[in-house]
Amino acid sequence: MTNELLTYYDDATGERFGLTAPELGDWVAATADLLTRECGLRRGSRAGVLLPPHWQTAAVLLGAWAAGIEVSFRGWATAGLGRDDGPALDVTFVERRRVGSWLEEVPPATFQFVLGLRPSGAPSADVPFGYRDFPSAARAHLGAPPPRASAAEGEVATVDGTTFGEYGAVAAEVARSRGIVAGDRVLIETSAVEEPLVWLMAPLTAGASIVLCANLDPARLDDRIQAEYVTRVL
Repeated sequence: MTNELLTYYDDATGERFGLTAPELGDWVAATADLLTRECGLRRGSRAGVLLPPHWQTAAVLLGAWAAGIEVSFRGWATAGLGRDDGPALDVTFVERRRVGSWLEEVPPATFQFVLGLRPSGAPSADVPFGYRDFPSAARAHLGAPPPRASAAEGEVATVDGTTFGEYGAVAAEVARSRGIVAGDRVLIETSAVEEPLVWLMAPLTAGASIVLCANLDPARLDDRIQAEYVTRVL
């Protein structure tokens, strides 16, 4: 039985990368330290995350929330985040291959990070002007202590005003509705489930571990389920 909390596969590249709970915690702490100590962000700052399901996306989201930062996932216009009147966000995280096609959709931010989402957190080969490579920046903060205080239930988690307590309650309800329970190992096809509430927070809230599969080869599904001790497939 594996002790990994989050396992990531990409069947298009053959990549497999796994993180135990302490290892993911190290990346979460590093992200929070990067955002607070280096970037100077604080509780109430706002982050935009344009990333697909990935273990690095988990580190970004959990690290931002650990620092008390409000997050927007997509749909900038519906969140009232336009490109006028200066920076609408304090920090953005964008997938490298999407920078060109989504550039006009990404509102300006004081700090901009790009993620190549390469194996084992390798840095991006080509970082666009105005961006920093997130894995390289965060890796410099590995070993940072966890944030001193976790976010309170009444503090805001997302830019639409949803609190951490409300978001956690919805995550718990999603887990219940999907039949996810403590000890489950949940296999998730990333193209089918892109909302972090479902692929990340619902399993973690229930006490389950996660197997993310990008470009899933259906011919490998049965073997993957057996090899990873999967108990539930979303």
